[in-house]
Amino acid sequence: MIRGKFITLEGGEGVGKTTNLAFIKDYLQQHNISVIVTREPGGTKLAEKIRHLLLDKDGEEISEQAELLMMFAARAQHIKHVIEPALAQGKWVLCDRFTDATYAYQGGGRNMKISTIEWLENLVQGALRPDLTLLLDAPVEIGIERARKRGAFDRFELEKVSFFEQVRRAYLLQAELHPKRIKLIKANQPLADVQKAIVDVIHPLFGLCPSHGVVKGVVK
Repeated sequence: MIRGKFITLEGGEGVGKTTNLAFIKDYLQQHNISVIVTREPGGTKLAEKIRHLLLDKDGEEISEQAELLMMFAARAQHIKHVIEPALAQGKWVLCDRFTDATYAYQGGGRNMKISTIEWLENLVQGALRPDLTLLLDAPVEIGIERARKRGAFDRFELEKVSFFEQVRRAYLLQAELHPKRIKLIKANQPLADVQKAIVDVIHPLFGLCPSHGVVKGVVK
């Protein structure tokens, strides 16, 4: 059986990941591709419990080291029980954040050693890396304003603007380091343009050139 493709969607707060995850899922299904949508931290019962602890703004204070290890503990479960089985079955996996988020939030935002993150990445993931990462990027002030409209903030969303500026810089650095895998999408443009750009970079994964037509009302 042909192994499935692993696509991750990355970006800071309020860049439109939820909207575009749904769009990508629908688009792939229109092309008869079996796809599962999952998220990090999370994806399994245990990983979702870890997610709750990580996002709980009223819980016990979490040290930076504990936060990093919890992220990778959840990831280890996610890979073993969801991601790898799906890929082996020929399904495509569409994931809301993955290890690039750790480099951005823990490496950039928390200023943790990149070498430590790299070591954990190799330990937990082995050779597993996304086939394609879509990095939705927008100025921090725009993302925060969008996130504020969603309602109450979680533990990460309560961080200072300077934290999110560091997260954004770390994300952009990841894109510079891995240009073949990470494709930058400007998320502060009209949604139709965002989704056109997404379609154009996804197409090569299944051997098609970017089309010039309409998909679900999105002009390309």
